[in-house]
Amino acid sequence: MTGTSDPEALSKVIDDAFEHDGHDAPEAREAVASAIDLLDKGVVRIAELADPEPDGASRWVVNEWLKRAVLLSFRQRRMSTIEVGPYEYRDKVPLKRGYEVAGVRVVPPAVVRHGAFIETGAVLMPSYVNIGAWVGGGTMVDTWATVGSCAQIGRNVHLAGGVGIGGVLEPAGARPVIVEDDAFVGSRCIVTEGVVVERGSVLAAGVILTGSIPIIDVTGPEPVTHRGRVPAGAVVIPGTRPKQYPAGEFSIGCALIVGQRSASTDTKTSLNDALREHGVSP
Repeated sequence: MTGTSDPEALSKVIDDAFEHDGHDAPEAREAVASAIDLLDKGVVRIAELADPEPDGASRWVVNEWLKRAVLLSFRQRRMSTIEVGPYEYRDKVPLKRGYEVAGVRVVPPAVVRHGAFIETGAVLMPSYVNIGAWVGGGTMVDTWATVGSCAQIGRNVHLAGGVGIGGVLEPAGARPVIVEDDAFVGSRCIVTEGVVVERGSVLAAGVILTGSIPIIDVTGPEPVTHRGRVPAGAVVIPGTRPKQYPAGEFSIGCALIVGQRSASTDTKTSLNDALREHGVSP
């Protein structure tokens, strides 16, 4: 297998090394390094869009062997000092390089780890992108936003200031957070636990989404609840709902779908219009 970049061949070696704790074998080291390089170049990715579910929801398939490659790389690598101008780092994973050739704008002190792919035309303000992540062209990762390990961020997305996109490596089959094309994620939003924000959706500032937090569509005569998925084009704001405990009734967090993004306006305009229409300040 020496020198191969064939994903099928690499996956067999990596899966075997992961199952039998063979990460120190030369063949495993070579396979892991090749897999991480392929992730870095965008030749392969942790999760890929597949045929939609019967109800039209997006369906993403996780390439478990690539997550295993990332996990094995942590076992194989040793700590080293990385110097970047006046900055000094101490880590196992080298920093990504080659932004000029890639056609990516990176504003200091943005950090991307090797093994994350940034597509041509993306803009990274001072932010952080972890290993295994994929960021599409035309996307802005704004100031102090973080893109966690293996997260998949589509094209023409805006992750506003302070957004926290969660990462996931274990278990290997767990779906990462996915933000599809043309979505807007407002300032200080948090999206974790494999939530899928479907194409063109808009999250207002401060929305918190996890796999268990209900996302309640209140636009119809009866509420409709989603979990782990924001439907395409939805406009979402923070909300609360009552829940009874032994000590009494308390309000706990949820997210409310209050409208649909208009096809005739851009994301920010439709966000403002939708929020004002429902008496909420944008």
